[in-house]
Amino acid sequence: QVQVVESGGASVQAGGSLRLSCVVSGITYNRYCMGWFRQAPGKEREGVAAIYTARGSTWYADSVKGRFTISQDNAKNTLYLQMNSLKPEDTAMYYCAAGWRCAGASSREYEYDAWGQGTQVTVSS
Repeated sequence: QVQVVESGGASVQAGGSLRLSCVVSGITYNRYCMGWFRQAPGKEREGVAAIYTARGSTWYADSVKGRFTISQDNAKNTLYLQMNSLKPEDTAMYYCAAGWRCAGASSREYEYDAWGQGTQVTVSS
């Protein structure tokens, strides 16, 4: 059974940085994707960044390119999202997800199979 646990969310001022972590346990597949999604009140959940573990290929939403970096530590089975130059519009509940039905870095929710409970990120102006 796969379990996903996010952490690192906090309240910060605009321009600040945060590093989110996601620990995944129970995955035995050699090739799978992992991604970060976020949902703000009144908005649909959207993809933020994703990585394909087989070769480290990545995908980023246009709104976070140049500011966010997704990475993976295979030894610790942990996914990270380094968020710099945070903006108020980044405020949302951030979710980590893992999927084994994808063949690349995917931004599509339906390609993910296991989800974490979310960690709140609040950015004040």
